[in-house]
Amino acid sequence: MAAAPRHLLVVDDEPHIGLLLRPHLEHVGYRVSLARTLGQARDVLADPRTPVDAMLLDLHLPDGSGLDLLRDLRGAAATRSLPIIVLTAEGEDRVLDEAEQLGSALLTKPFSPTKLVARIATLLGDAPPPSPSSRPPGESR
Repeated sequence: MAAAPRHLLVVDDEPHIGLLLRPHLEHVGYRVSLARTLGQARDVLADPRTPVDAMLLDLHLPDGSGLDLLRDLRGAAATRSLPIIVLTAEGEDRVLDEAEQLGSALLTKPFSPTKLVARIATLLGDAPPPSPSSRPPGESR
């Protein structure tokens, strides 16, 4: 019996992000929930029937900062190690540094859906390591 597809929660208030990402992510085998607010994200995370395997999180949401949600998730035992990729157009180093210190990966907008899928797969251990040509500068094999 095949394993259930991994469940990704995409938290972004821009409708086109969800419209772009959902079909792309579902095509490669993920199950996707969309949330456009912190409140909706918290509802999805609280539902025990749909455990979330990873989250894609925007920092600028209509009802608050994704950074606040990230802090809350890292402070709770059940979500402390939830894989999170922050998708942001944020350029302020202080904010980006805090997101990284809280254990999230960063991917700046605009981004390639193909690159995002590769990052998700690597984060979840679903894919082989990236090829040497796609490694960040200074990182060795």
